[in-house]
Amino acid sequence: MAAERILAERPRIKAKMAGVVSLRNSPRVPLEVQCAWRNNSFMRFLAGLTGLLVGVALIFVVYHFYLKSMPATDSGTAPTQAISLTGVRTDLLQIADAEHGYIATNGHCVSLPELISSNSISMTRTERDGYSYSIECNGGDFTATARHLPAPAGSPIRYPNLAIDSGMQVREIE
Repeated sequence: MAAERILAERPRIKAKMAGVVSLRNSPRVPLEVQCAWRNNSFMRFLAGLTGLLVGVALIFVVYHFYLKSMPATDSGTAPTQAISLTGVRTDLLQIADAEHGYIATNGHCVSLPELISSNSISMTRTERDGYSYSIECNGGDFTATARHLPAPAGSPIRYPNLAIDSGMQVREIE
């Protein structure tokens, strides 16, 4: 009786679901058509992942070559001296700037201890990492120098002596 009722309702259910596509495997529809949407989304995922990996690799290569092309420290100096030499150059620029200001205000050049005591410069010491600073005055012109003791004999490291004048250009001196 239940089977007869199910068989009687079958045409009515088929008519009701006429626009619905079934995902069960039928002999008329191949399996690959039924799963095409799954393959398509997986391929999109793979394409996105590949694009992401190529982008990351490209950024890494650009970053790597950018670091390789960064300017090296002074010739004959160790790479670890770069920070120290940058600080010394910055100090020399600060000394030259303070000396320019002092000359503009007072009309003459003064020594580094006088610049420090007059609060014309924010530095409190006349040395950094083995470099000692000094200023040589000649009327309205000046030359600020940073000198380091020579490296021990046989050492591959050298310590360049640097100077700056009223032209505000840091240069190496002997």
